[in-house]
Amino acid sequence: MNTAAGGVARDAPDVLKTLLAKSGAEVRISACAPKDVEGALKAAIDAAPDLLVVLAGDGTARAAAEMAGMDGPPIAPLAGGTMNMLPHAIYGARPWAEALRETLEHGTEKTLAGGDIDGRRFLVAAIVGAPALWAPAREAAREGKAREALAHALAALDKSFAGRLRYSLDGGPRSETEALILMCPTASRVMDDTAQALEAEALNIHGAGEALRLGAAALVGDWRMDPAVEGRACQVANIWADGGAPALVDGELVRLSQLTEARFEPAVCRVIAPPKPKAGFIAQLRARAP
Repeated sequence: MNTAAGGVARDAPDVLKTLLAKSGAEVRISACAPKDVEGALKAAIDAAPDLLVVLAGDGTARAAAEMAGMDGPPIAPLAGGTMNMLPHAIYGARPWAEALRETLEHGTEKTLAGGDIDGRRFLVAAIVGAPALWAPAREAAREGKAREALAHALAALDKSFAGRLRYSLDGGPRSETEALILMCPTASRVMDDTAQALEAEALNIHGAGEALRLGAAALVGDWRMDPAVEGRACQVANIWADGGAPALVDGELVRLSQLTEARFEPAVCRVIAPPKPKAGFIAQLRARAP
């Protein structure tokens, strides 16, 4: 448990201990500061528990998944941060105590797939291109820093539509796009958790008008159905961008190489989670489409 994470309240250790104790489990809790998280994770994994529960932000959840791997204990990454991309992808956007309670009662072991882009592992999504630059503005706004949010937003807007990416999926023909979104099966709304591929969505936006239309579609429905979006499943994506492209990799803003490869990783670690509701009929049809 990262006690400095944005979603970890002061009483979280007691709540967590009570929930686990009610299940009849023998519990050991490590509540630590950020500088001690890596050591605490290593010690917990070395102890070979039946389940490693992580209450922290996305960075700690990703570290736990990578350190545990397929040979370590299964993990339950709970929403203890601000964005909580991985916990929300696995358990839905709900309080961590509720997610843990249902996991202890109905959870089963699943293999968590992911991706690798330019040598960086991601477990939820990688957004490549100018839209990734909006992340600092969003985070500043979330923290109530209006002046900083505006500065980041203006900088991102200035770079939007300035350059396009070239990409190829699974060795196919090269195409151009404003941005390429690669989503892992756990995070995808149109793929089953067991799919052996990434969901690739190209955003072919040519101006502010199309960007606003796409934003409106995201608010009221499935943005994938917008005519500016072209998607399919892939195992390997090759991306070219002069000078490298900005990317948001599981919430972390990075600069990619000029030539980047993104690859599907079928087995990153094991997680414990309750069954997901089945996708709707249209989503199932789209997931099966070539």
